[in-house]
Amino acid sequence: MRATLFRYTQYMAILYIIGTPIGNLGDISLRAIEMFKKADLVACEDTRRTLKLLNHLEIRTKMLSCRSQNEEFAAHKVIEALNSGLTVAYASDAGTPALSDPGAVLARLAAGAGHEVIPIPGPSAFASLVSVSGGMDKTIVFEGFLSPKPGRRKSRLRELMAMDAAVVLYESPFRILKLLADIAEIDESRYLCVGREMTKVHEEYTRGTAGRIYADFAEKKEQLGEFSVFISGNKTN
Repeated sequence: MRATLFRYTQYMAILYIIGTPIGNLGDISLRAIEMFKKADLVACEDTRRTLKLLNHLEIRTKMLSCRSQNEEFAAHKVIEALNSGLTVAYASDAGTPALSDPGAVLARLAAGAGHEVIPIPGPSAFASLVSVSGGMDKTIVFEGFLSPKPGRRKSRLRELMAMDAAVVLYESPFRILKLLADIAEIDESRYLCVGREMTKVHEEYTRGTAGRIYADFAEKKEQLGEFSVFISGNKTN
């Protein structure tokens, strides 16, 4: 009788990295909902924020905090769950994990432990802003949040704006005016697109030169909402 060779592979659990809405809950994907329902455990940056989303979706699942301050410690808890055969979903507060959000440490350690790490694509402030910026750059550098220290912020801005590439930054309402002032000081003619409260009720986009946009923002009494800033490349637009 002819021998038959069977190959056995060890079953490993799956960690799903899920992109969630950056504002409008209607942006959640059908696949993301499916994975949240499938998960035995939901690890997340802030259990309070993710609980609101899960409640909206009428999903009841055990949760585990996995924020930047405890990501490595929490990652080992997630790996223990994966080792026991549980399916785990991870979500940051908003948008795609690991883009100025926790998630990278967890993904690396889970993969290193032999588990599958699968992305569930979803909303991203970075991609959303680029899509409406009107920029013509072939290369785009995502920098996220710059240092809150004025000297470091301006020094890094000079480096970024010297590149032949567009740059996308995130900024809080408390420092957006200072950021725009620094950009305008370096190159007041540079084309910008500034997104505020993207996908939310009061979302708006401001496009124009750095000097003009800074002047417009400086006239406002206060800045409200979270901001994303597209800076065109040195030799484009």
